[in-house]
Amino acid sequence: MNIDHIQENIKSGYFTAIQNESEAGRITYFLQEDTKLVIDHTEVSNAYGGRGLGKKLVFAVADYARANGLKIFPQCTFAKAVFDKTPEIKDVLF
Repeated sequence: MNIDHIQENIKSGYFTAIQNESEAGRITYFLQEDTKLVIDHTEVSNAYGGRGLGKKLVFAVADYARANGLKIFPQCTFAKAVFDKTPEIKDVLF
């Protein structure tokens, strides 16, 4: 499975997980105040549910935030739950 980052414009984008040439999941974000990345939606296809794919997408965003000096505000309830349960990514929490 590949996770790719697609930047739609300077203020928004998404990460998508591709399996067998189809989209298995997506997490979307927008930038606020140039240093805050807001995760607004996480979605995983029913065929890939329960395999930790959503968590992998949140981790991909956390890695991106670290590399770019950003802090994350998880507006999406799924992303917030991952941050609440995962201490190793709290360093990028806004």
